[in-house]
Amino acid sequence: MPSSPCGPECVDTTAEAGDLRVAARVLGLAGVVASFPLVHFATPRRRRAALHARYARALLACCGIRVRIVDNMVAADPASGEKPKARSGFGESANAGVLVVAGHIGWTDVIALSAVEPLGFVARADLIDWPVLGAVARKVRVIPIERERLRQLPAVVRQIATRLSAGERVAIFPEGTTWCGRGYGRMRPALFQAAIDTGTPVQPLQLRYVDRHGELSTVPGFVGNDSMADSIGRILRSKGVVAEIVLQPLEQPGTDRHELARRCERAVRGDSTNRAFAGLVHRLEQGPTVTDATRSPARQPEVAETPIAMAEAK
Repeated sequence: MPSSPCGPECVDTTAEAGDLRVAARVLGLAGVVASFPLVHFATPRRRRAALHARYARALLACCGIRVRIVDNMVAADPASGEKPKARSGFGESANAGVLVVAGHIGWTDVIALSAVEPLGFVARADLIDWPVLGAVARKVRVIPIERERLRQLPAVVRQIATRLSAGERVAIFPEGTTWCGRGYGRMRPALFQAAIDTGTPVQPLQLRYVDRHGELSTVPGFVGNDSMADSIGRILRSKGVVAEIVLQPLEQPGTDRHELARRCERAVRGDSTNRAFAGLVHRLEQGPTVTDATRSPARQPEVAETPIAMAEAK
């Protein structure tokens, strides 16, 4: 079964927000969640995608998290020296299907990616029963997966392929489990088969959380024995957290899901991806946070090697 060695010792727990701010955030969350179903049904279908993105941003704002998008496909034209306009969403065409691939840190990942562009997600089956996130998960049509029933994977792949063929964007977390953000696991290849079957391009991206100083933050990490209440409380007490989403160049599907998974892993992790990542990271040497396409990404930690199961789970 999917597992990672990340636990409470990985997670930053320093409380910074005061009681009044936390109370305001709780009230804001309650208002956003309570109003979402009514506003959703009152909004014309053609405008719901933009509505969902706005609500996702509102949820993150109530959690004290901002979103920053970095487009690593943006490069200056050698002739003119000018940069093309950065993308504001995934893929290259608004009407084409895209398989979005990212590492998995916590439940805020789903909201952060939805704040960029409405997506379908492959996520743990019990997500729809969670407080706060359950209503959102049902509206974005989560594709459930149960890690204890790996024989259901072909059916999940078919569901993803059907969505992609219809021009939808679907996000997967192929590590199969959550990590604290300083360590990460190997991307498992099974779900990539949907992109190959449909000839759909894959959008690899780096998703990480940084604090006000640009250092990696593990506050949103949902790992170990974390309960939902513990995680929400820790996030509500935080200040200055930014969800940084780095869009890497699209990968074409090819014909081999194993090779496709390796390419996406290299795009997301850098040169370190020739190893299967696992293990607790005690020390991290980090360079500058990426704020535009010309700056170097943070150095990735070296971690011990161990196998990780494929299915998506906490």
